[in-house]
Amino acid sequence: MVFEGLSSKLQDTFKKLKGKGKLTEKDIKEATREIKLALLEADVNFKVVKSFVKNINERALGADVLKSLTPGQQVIKIVNDELTSLMGGQPVKLTYSPKGMTVLMLVGLQGAGKTTTAGKLAAYIKKESKKVLLAACDVYRPAAIKQLQVIGKQVDAEVFADTEEKNPVVIAEKALKYAKEHFYDVVIFDTAGRLHIDEALMDELVQIKKSVTPDHIILNIDSMTGQEAVNVAETFNEKINFSGVILTKLDGDTRGGAALSVASVTGKPILFAGMGEKLTDLEIFYPDRMASRILGMGDVLTFIEKAQADFDEEKALELQEKIRKQTFTLEDFKQQLSQMKDMGSFKDILEMMPGAGKKALKGIDVDEKEFTRSEAIINSMTPEERNNPGIINANRRKRIAAGSGTRVQDVNKLLKGFEQSKKMMKQFSGLNNKKHGKFKFPFM
Repeated sequence: MVFEGLSSKLQDTFKKLKGKGKLTEKDIKEATREIKLALLEADVNFKVVKSFVKNINERALGADVLKSLTPGQQVIKIVNDELTSLMGGQPVKLTYSPKGMTVLMLVGLQGAGKTTTAGKLAAYIKKESKKVLLAACDVYRPAAIKQLQVIGKQVDAEVFADTEEKNPVVIAEKALKYAKEHFYDVVIFDTAGRLHIDEALMDELVQIKKSVTPDHIILNIDSMTGQEAVNVAETFNEKINFSGVILTKLDGDTRGGAALSVASVTGKPILFAGMGEKLTDLEIFYPDRMASRILGMGDVLTFIEKAQADFDEEKALELQEKIRKQTFTLEDFKQQLSQMKDMGSFKDILEMMPGAGKKALKGIDVDEKEFTRSEAIINSMTPEERNNPGIINANRRKRIAAGSGTRVQDVNKLLKGFEQSKKMMKQFSGLNNKKHGKFKFPFM
């Protein structure tokens, strides 16, 4: 869970405040002390924490809070505002050159997932109907060029590579010339990284910058490196003056200190967040939405956007009609499972729901393999069985289980879940007036 430790501690602090009808100066000072400790434990930069807590103290001790009928909620609002401001305030979206080609230079340390991010960035830009070229400028890391070529193929973006040339500056110049000659809209330079910052690395990046004059230099940071992420950002900013940040592995960082520190320390916006391993798992970074998630208030807007992006509107209308006419089949059921998988980890989806903090999700055990298992079972059925599950007798269930590598109990569970889903969908479509039971996914 993103920011799991920080989120849990902040929510515990706010719970104490909400339980009081009136707050005293002592209550607020105690709360801000707990917030300070929570931020430090989350690996947030000390100077950032100091300034953050000072701002909260000043605002929370104002008459509007102390005399409010809901002082606890007022303090939460202040913390939400300050968190949003800390992470940059307003989202900053990637801009393109109004004339000609847009040149992006991706920089960062080795191991931060830079090459994978180059592919994710290409996939994101291609959605905006732009022709993208990936340029392989890392001649030091073994198989770096091959990795970019594999990723480029997966996202359907051409990769410029010169395996004979050993000078990355020359490769960058050739790639830029090639991109212009072939009318590319965007070229992304995947530059080399090191295990640590050194003069050779920085000199090389400065030379590439001079050669290709990028519209944007984007720093790729591994959010799991904590305090080191801030040091890396400061050095890169000083040496090559980057324009924005992409935070990778944010889904695996339970602390989140980098995200809360980098924007504040460098004054540069976080453009994107890497939220998973898939090449589509790159999200625009919204400071207000991330603050909301940290405070356990969910992120419904991102959930809606993911649903709109991953669900086919035409198929959704077709499904709605099938539910209305009660012709919903196991094939339709499989399509729904597939689309839910495309939205990402089920727990990540649940985290976007208001109130879905660590404690709220504690009792929920979601086996992601259930989706794959259910699809395998349905794939082992004949078209007739998918359209008319009522004909699936004991012998057919044994055959389906054997064909899908599952047990008969798994087949029974899926069929039972399918029937429950049909009933639930019938209720939601307004075909009867019975009250809904507690919502759950019966196939899990």
